[in-house]
Amino acid sequence: MPQTLAPAPAEAPARAPGSDFAPLSRQVRDSGLLDRRRGYYSAIIALNLLATAGIWVGVALADGAWWAVALALPAAMISARTGFLGHDAGHRQIARSARANRWLGLLFGNVISGMSSAWWTDKHNRHHANPNHVDKDPDVASGVLVWTAEQAADRRRLAAWMTRHQAGLFFPLLTLEGWWLKVAGLLDLRSRSWRERLLEGGLMAVHLVGYFALAFTLMPTAQAITFVLVHQALFGLHLGSVFAPNHKGMAMPGPDERWDHLRRQVLTSRNIRRGVVTDWMMGGLNYQIEHHLFPSIPRCNLSRLQPLVREHCAKVGLPYAETSALESYAQALGHMHEVGESLRAA
Repeated sequence: MPQTLAPAPAEAPARAPGSDFAPLSRQVRDSGLLDRRRGYYSAIIALNLLATAGIWVGVALADGAWWAVALALPAAMISARTGFLGHDAGHRQIARSARANRWLGLLFGNVISGMSSAWWTDKHNRHHANPNHVDKDPDVASGVLVWTAEQAADRRRLAAWMTRHQAGLFFPLLTLEGWWLKVAGLLDLRSRSWRERLLEGGLMAVHLVGYFALAFTLMPTAQAITFVLVHQALFGLHLGSVFAPNHKGMAMPGPDERWDHLRRQVLTSRNIRRGVVTDWMMGGLNYQIEHHLFPSIPRCNLSRLQPLVREHCAKVGLPYAETSALESYAQALGHMHEVGESLRAA
């Protein structure tokens, strides 16, 4: 079923513009939840690096046996957690200084994941500044998929066919996400200064050479190709499944609408209901409303922040969207199906 969108801010109780977020911001600042969590991040960074190394040790111990391909599944899950760490570094959640976070982003993004940290951080920050705004959020720009009826109306031939069936194609397309992230970062180098090209491009090259050297040195050719394809497909599927349900099908501000920070972030975001498995699989980013309101808060603090945000939203009369993982996917896919309706009816 297509999702009923959250009501526009005009339907919420009238308040002085910009006044609703300040009390919550003060409460969160006083709570200490914005403080850096050095012990937590030191532990998970160490575990991530050990687990990454452990996968390749396991591949080596397989000594050419085909069961090594099964390690692509845990490898994909670890790669997603590497991506979460790169995400946190981009939001300056890990270290106090911008420089330290920048180098951590290069480690987790360029070196270990093979994607441009600078490109992703720029893109993601634009998304955070104007979530679900068609003209300003790159995540809802017209591309392989479209998110509004106006975007769908411009589709022709193969693009039109894909839009008609985009809800069904969504998860299969996510298997290509791992490759797209790498290619998009490489293409972005053309717009960078020569120093950034050298740094970003050089570190991505280190990843590609190291990744393929390990795969084709430790495994026979056919097995290495299979491992790489399965690993990247599962990585893209996992990462895309974490980020996709957070905003798709939620309210989309019009070109001339001006929402304050609280409404801009809450009305366009959807939380996935907490649970041990859900929190781990989604890396804590299922608390998307809290993350968008306070993007620099350490990710491990989001669950503790949730009660404060939920209570504040209730106090100011603002809808707070939270649902199960399955329902969130149903709502997101329902929105994509609805967007393609005009082309199916043509």
